[in-house]
Amino acid sequence: MSKPFLSRIASAPISWGICEVPGWGAMLPTPRVLHEMSELGLPATELGAPGFLPTQPSDLRAELGAFDMALLGGFTPLVLHERSEREAAIAYAKRTAKLFEDCGATKFISALVMDDAWSVPRPLDSTQQRHLIEMLGVVDEICAEHGLEQVVHPHLQTMVETRDDVERILQDCDVHWCLDTGHMAIGGVDPVEFAKQAADRVGHVHLKDVDMSKAAAVLNREISIMAGVQQGLFTPLGEGDVPIAEVVQVLESSGYQGWYVIEQDTALTQGLPPEGQGPVRDVQRSLDYLRDVVDPSLATSAGN
Repeated sequence: MSKPFLSRIASAPISWGICEVPGWGAMLPTPRVLHEMSELGLPATELGAPGFLPTQPSDLRAELGAFDMALLGGFTPLVLHERSEREAAIAYAKRTAKLFEDCGATKFISALVMDDAWSVPRPLDSTQQRHLIEMLGVVDEICAEHGLEQVVHPHLQTMVETRDDVERILQDCDVHWCLDTGHMAIGGVDPVEFAKQAADRVGHVHLKDVDMSKAAAVLNREISIMAGVQQGLFTPLGEGDVPIAEVVQVLESSGYQGWYVIEQDTALTQGLPPEGQGPVRDVQRSLDYLRDVVDPSLATSAGN
């Protein structure tokens, strides 16, 4: 039996400004974030930045369980194009997959980075490209051993940033995808067309809206991702330029039954907001949009 769209909405800690980047902004306490997620009716979350949730499975399950929440999986940066990093990447993937399995998660969200410092990506030569594709297969096998699905995450300042990057991986292997509406749009990928053409490859969805007037400066390296976020690059759903409702309509009509994770990358640059204010209000606006605009549109599109 299919699950209703609204029952498959989750969130991620970055929507509360939880990020490992130094200088990103203030960090809200974990109990407050989980309480606010739970109060909004969000049943699950991704792992978030190191330090946000415990790394011992029993402790992690207990902390989420106190708020009746589950773990979906998590964003996992990996260096997969360099043969010299092969063993380190495999070891990290195995540790992470084991943690996710032990905590009942199902998604392993791979971000293919240039290096551990997230350096600006450089074009790969043919040997590096072949190794990257080979390693995606290796990570797929690791995930399968732990009952997980690997989904590649297109993302600013990674090896899967632009339309050419996305098309290359689509053509070269059968790895599944995290359809991130915002990062795809910034990189020149139409997320609606991606959903139409590769619905059978979509294993996870990040719903992210973008003020596209602020995107070029980040994509062209004129300002950092952090500066873009602090300047309002990402907006509550329905308040930017990404056709969120159309993406969901296409995916639902194709039979997608996975999660939709609300992601509005946020930075708290004015200190901690009072209780009941700050990021929770933006996430509420996104939820209102999904409930009041997107969900009714699904019934309308199904009737056509």
